[in-house]
Amino acid sequence: MHAMQYEITLPADYDMAIVRRRIAAKGHLLDDHPGLGLKAYLVRERGLDGSPVNQYAPFYLWRTHEGMNGFLWGPGFRGLSADFGRPAVRHWLGAGLRRGTAPGTPATATRQLDRIPEGADPAEAVERALAGLPDHPGLHTAAVAVDPSRWELLRIALWRGAAPEDVPGTRYRVHHLSGPELDRLPAGRHW
Repeated sequence: MHAMQYEITLPADYDMAIVRRRIAAKGHLLDDHPGLGLKAYLVRERGLDGSPVNQYAPFYLWRTHEGMNGFLWGPGFRGLSADFGRPAVRHWLGAGLRRGTAPGTPATATRQLDRIPEGADPAEAVERALAGLPDHPGLHTAAVAVDPSRWELLRIALWRGAAPEDVPGTRYRVHHLSGPELDRLPAGRHW
C-alpha cells in the first residue's frame, strides 16, 4: 500500500464553490481506476473546523504502484496541473490499515504528521501508531504510513460524521470518496 497526497492552497478570498463543483463534476472519474484503494477528496475552508486556509488536498491509498503511476502520468493529474499548477506530491509507504464499522461515504477526515525523532526506533514508532489507530463507531477507514526520506509518520482517519474532538490533527471535509479497490487493501500491519 502506498499513501499519497498533494495540497493546493488557494487565496483566502477564493470561491471554494469552484472546488466543490469541480469535485462534483470530476470525482467519479476515479471510481474505477485500477490499483486505487481509495481517493478521499479532502477540502479545508478558511474559518471552518479551525482551518486558517482554503485548500484542496486529496488523499490516496494505492493498492499498486502501477495504479499510482498511471494516475500521476495520466490525463487527470495533467488536467489538474494545467488548472492549478503542478503540486508537489507527498508519498508514504503503507504500514497498516484499519477498517471501521461505519458504512457509506465518510464526511470528514483527520490527518496527523509527526517526525520520528533521531535515535528513536522507527519500527517501535510505527507499532505505537498502529496500536493507536482509532477504534470508534464513526470510523470508516484509518491508515498509518511512513516517509523514510524524512522519517515522517502519517496517521489518517476517515469518519462517517464529525471527527471526534479528541482526535488530533488537521481536519478536512470529504466531498467524494472513490474506492474501487478499497476492499482489496489488506487490513492490519503491512510488513
